[in-house]
Amino acid sequence: MATAEALYLIPAAVLRNLSDKLYEKRKNAALELEGIVKQLAVAGDHDKITAVINLLTNEYTYSPQANHRKGGLIGLAAVTVGLTSEAAQHLEQIVPPVLNSFSDQDSRVRYYACEALYNIAKVVRGDFIVFFNQIFDALCKLSADSDANVQSAAHLLDRLVKDIVTDSDQFSIEEFIPLLRERMNVLNPYVRQFLVGWITVLDSVPEIDMLGFLPDFLDGLFNMLSDNSHEIRQQADSALSEFLQEIKNSPSVDYGRMAEILVQRAGSQDEFTRLTAITWINEFVKLGGDQLVPYYADILGAILPCISDKEEKIRVVARETNEELRGIEADPAEGFDVGAILSIAMRQMSSEWEATRIEALHWMSTLLNRHRSEVLVFLNDVLETLLKALSDPSDEVVLLVLKVHACIAEDPQHFRQLVVFLVHNFQLDHSLLEKRGALIIRRLCVLLDAERVYRELSTILEGESDLDFASIMVQALNLILLTASELSDLRDLLKQSLVKADGKNLFLSLYASWCHSPMAIISLCLLAQAYQHASSVIHLLVEEDINVKFLVQLDKLIHLLETPTFAYLRLQLLEPGRYIWLLKALYGLLMLLPQQSAAFKILRTRLKTVPSYSFKEESIRRISSGIPYSQFNYGGGGGSQTLEEGDLNENPNSLDMHNGINFASKLQQFQQIQKQHHLNSKSQTQSRFVSTSSAKDIQIAEEPKRSADLNRPPSRSSHRGLGQM
Repeated sequence: MATAEALYLIPAAVLRNLSDKLYEKRKNAALELEGIVKQLAVAGDHDKITAVINLLTNEYTYSPQANHRKGGLIGLAAVTVGLTSEAAQHLEQIVPPVLNSFSDQDSRVRYYACEALYNIAKVVRGDFIVFFNQIFDALCKLSADSDANVQSAAHLLDRLVKDIVTDSDQFSIEEFIPLLRERMNVLNPYVRQFLVGWITVLDSVPEIDMLGFLPDFLDGLFNMLSDNSHEIRQQADSALSEFLQEIKNSPSVDYGRMAEILVQRAGSQDEFTRLTAITWINEFVKLGGDQLVPYYADILGAILPCISDKEEKIRVVARETNEELRGIEADPAEGFDVGAILSIAMRQMSSEWEATRIEALHWMSTLLNRHRSEVLVFLNDVLETLLKALSDPSDEVVLLVLKVHACIAEDPQHFRQLVVFLVHNFQLDHSLLEKRGALIIRRLCVLLDAERVYRELSTILEGESDLDFASIMVQALNLILLTASELSDLRDLLKQSLVKADGKNLFLSLYASWCHSPMAIISLCLLAQAYQHASSVIHLLVEEDINVKFLVQLDKLIHLLETPTFAYLRLQLLEPGRYIWLLKALYGLLMLLPQQSAAFKILRTRLKTVPSYSFKEESIRRISSGIPYSQFNYGGGGGSQTLEEGDLNENPNSLDMHNGINFASKLQQFQQIQKQHHLNSKSQTQSRFVSTSSAKDIQIAEEPKRSADLNRPPSRSSHRGLGQM
């Protein structure tokens, strides 16, 4: 009925021309239609206007004929123009069919849809806002249209819509943001340009709080920073810069949600994205205050890798941010998660980049200083991480690891645990002991007191069941003791072993574990000036002791005797009559060395310089003193054992006790431990022999069997098999 009424109102020629293929005829028909609608509007006959709109919608815009659809669109625009101020009440009928035409298969129809909506929008202006989300969605799609003319028309419409929105007080940002958020991750460059344009326009409107909704589309903007198009990257960067400036000037910002996004983007493969993200994080750390405390761990996880970034700008900003963050003294009671921060630092210890590992260690040290009790809750994990890091190729990293170790070991119980962990690590990884053992031990001696470290190591090694490892470890410790400048005080203390209680106690604490290596115990005795005992140990050495390893160690010792460490010993050789046991010990070592070796020649040359006149002077002094040889003993020489020449034969045990040290029992202890080593060595040799013999026996047992198989006549089945083959 309504359609018939509309047909009656509109002349047939107008209806016919409205669907003509020629644009001019359609345009003229639309002008006539505009006049008809104006008359109806003046008359207030809105029912008839509704009928006209329905006719245009159903018979034209939804027609299968493209020219009809074009005519319907221009007709709806004409109706709106004819209605002017009264168009708002009919928009519910007019706009939907136009929006529907935006997805038409015919590009010309889409073009005319843009044109129609443009004309409609110009008339209704603010009343148009009610359809904003649908129009925005349609424009978003049209911005990437395959037809250039459609894109051009869409851009014109887009500009008009932006003007309307910026002037309107009816625009709802709350309803728009979900729509924007959905489209922010679209990759099409035209759509991206369209979206950034809208964000920029809306942000420029004072009445619209885009900053409050920034977390909803921030990730999308960052995503655009890596776009292939320079123009899009520039637009996204410009928008982000503007928002960052607003954040600096705003008293209320949701830092938390945005921090999560920035942390993710700081790990982007794109260099520009990383730089922008880390720059934002830098500002957030300065501005965020208490809001950011729960996110410190995540932020640190983003900063530490950037410290080693290949791009210098990123490294500079990351370092600045790291220092800023570390400078904030947050309280665990306020949400500062020490465990989470510590976990990040430990995780970054496995980074391939040295700078990152170094900063991770600085964080561990900072946490220990500020929140010691909270960190020690995770002690086992911390120690495991630090011990692994001792194998780090960087010396600077290893030194920092040891600094953190030392900080932990300030407590006596943790000191013991550290040394136990360390020895266990050396046992599992002999290459660590070989490559880094000296550096590790020397640094710990500086940080934790050398005597304390050596006493603890000795106590642990004394009870070590792995005798081979104990021997290797003691040899390493002994070499460090004899050569490291950091241990000069310890050597000076040991030189007083026979005259001072502190020296004696240190000597005794090292003795038991040093017994695992004959050369180590000889070195210790020479250092302690217990020359008679050194000579006794040398004379106890048996064939099993004098092997290649022993000779290598002996070679090192002979060379060390020529260093400043043993200068006091070489000077004592100027008085051979007074230090007869030293002379005897050195000659004993000389007798153990192969004559063609360099060490033999060095030691023999040194012993040749011993002045013979000293013996004669000593004899004259004895006679003039009137003291029997058996009672004569010198206490000089810094506490070294001195003896009369005759005492070598008359009373060989006269110095078994000296300064409370029972050297006889110590000699027995050395023999017992070395006996364990001999038995262990024999057991290992027998095991190797048995396994080798077993393999040979199996091989010999298989030989006759193979021979028998070869001599045995073939079976019938074998003949059959060969025949079948």
